Amino acid sequence: MGERVYVIAGKDESLVGARCQELLDELLDPQQRMTGLSSVDGDEAAVAEILDELRTTPFLTDKRVVVVRGADGFVSKHRDILEKYFEKPASTGVLVLTVSTWDARTRLAKMLPKVGTLIELTPPPRWKLPEHLMQHAATKYKVKLNKDAAEMLVELMGEELTQLYNEVEKLTLFAHGEPVIRLDHVEVLTGHHRIYDAFEVIDAVIGGNAGQAVSRLRNMFAEDKSTEYSVVGAFAFHLRRMFQAKALLEKRTSPIEIAKQLRIWSNKDRFFAQLQRVSLPQIAAFLEELAAIDHATKTGQGQAPVLIEQLVLKLAG
Repeated sequence: MGERVYVIAGKDESLVGARCQELLDELLDPQQRMTGLSSVDGDEAAVAEILDELRTTPFLTDKRVVVVRGADGFVSKHRDILEKYFEKPASTGVLVLTVSTWDARTRLAKMLPKVGTLIELTPPPRWKLPEHLMQHAATKYKVKLNKDAAEMLVELMGEELTQLYNEVEKLTLFAHGEPVIRLDHVEVLTGHHRIYDAFEVIDAVIGGNAGQAVSRLRNMFAEDKSTEYSVVGAFAFHLRRMFQAKALLEKRTSPIEIAKQLRIWSNKDRFFAQLQRVSLPQIAAFLEELAAIDHATKTGQGQAPVLIEQLVLKLAG
């Protein structure tokens, strides 16, 4: 029959949930789930009922699959009983445990390879996130997420998978059933107001107007709570575009060609006026400061709203 126990371990609930669904698709046909599948949250799981379910002869299927989701506490509480079950698992039952961590030092963990498989999941690195989101959109929503749209989404929203998955879901609805989610969908739904707000803050900073810059920045956070997760990306997106445009200007590329290359469709006059008041080294320094803020927020050394405001005051001053 194959493996009797599967443990899916990972801190990202979205990844764990998706992998669990894939595993169930492998184990049971859709028509078998009515009689062959039981699923329960770890906090509500009674170990005696779980084991009885696993040992019950399956009906209209060759196996009975029992899933315990969020099973960290369940495993800790019933470790001795589970060890006995691992010694002699049910011949027609498959136990699936989803946990955030799986301690390899425990006796239970050392017994697992004899009866089953450990599936460990870690979020993809940042450079793989666009590809991961493209696969996620295709698998879950049966739509194509263009690569440039996925890259912009990561740029604006950061690396938090739950936030990114939520945006993909919203984009799928926003695209009105279209088979392809394009860059312009992301710009309109996710990015437009954040990029515009970042533009306004940077404009005030370049003009040395600290009060106006801070006021606009605080409005960004007040109007949308999710800004905390995307503010660094919004500023970085605009500043990188400024850096590219400034470099092209210094190579005597025309503003019309630059706007076309960098997809600058709105506020073009203000954008190029902004570039006239700032140097390439200044833009690079701003980007370096943002990278430091990004690192600090991800390592728990500071909060984005506070650090960004400090940076804005420093630069405007």
